[in-house]
Amino acid sequence: MRNRRLQLITKTGILSSLAFLLFLFEFPLPFFPPFLQFDLGDLPAIIGAFSLGPWVGVAIQLIKNILHLLLRSQTGGIGELGNFLTGSAYVLTASLLYFRNKSKKTAVIGLSLATVVMAIAMCFFNFFVLIPAFTKQPVSLALLPMILTSILPFNLIKGILISGITLLLYKKLSPILHSEVYSETLERTAK
Repeated sequence: MRNRRLQLITKTGILSSLAFLLFLFEFPLPFFPPFLQFDLGDLPAIIGAFSLGPWVGVAIQLIKNILHLLLRSQTGGIGELGNFLTGSAYVLTASLLYFRNKSKKTAVIGLSLATVVMAIAMCFFNFFVLIPAFTKQPVSLALLPMILTSILPFNLIKGILISGITLLLYKKLSPILHSEVYSETLERTAK
């Protein structure tokens, strides 16, 4: 019998590495401030969370951001903290719903709700934690226009794009991530 824990660690490591590599290819979206960078690094985390469990998705987010902090950070960890909070809010919300009833309908509902939760959470975190920490200025109501015109729509767009790509790819990748189930079934039928 195969060691399931080793398989889980291996799959988490592979998805974390892929998430980190995709995180390296970040770019600004038109009409948004340049500090808001779009990347596909959340994609392996949501796919991992859907197939391996919600906390695996959070672990992938954590590993991705630790690697980025150690190898590429330009924000002293504040950008990575923001990315981790964003991705974790998204991954947890979507995958907790999906794990209750694994269907395409639940995936769509989970991803839609996750997009809204992520966008609202990032407004909160940027207002109270991230922007004050980065600018070394106290929380100020002067941040609200930027939060509502940049942070909120950016994260809604990010969530919609990541959700759409997830819906296109997940069912195609799912057999690979569940390969031990198929291998064990083949082994039993061969006996």
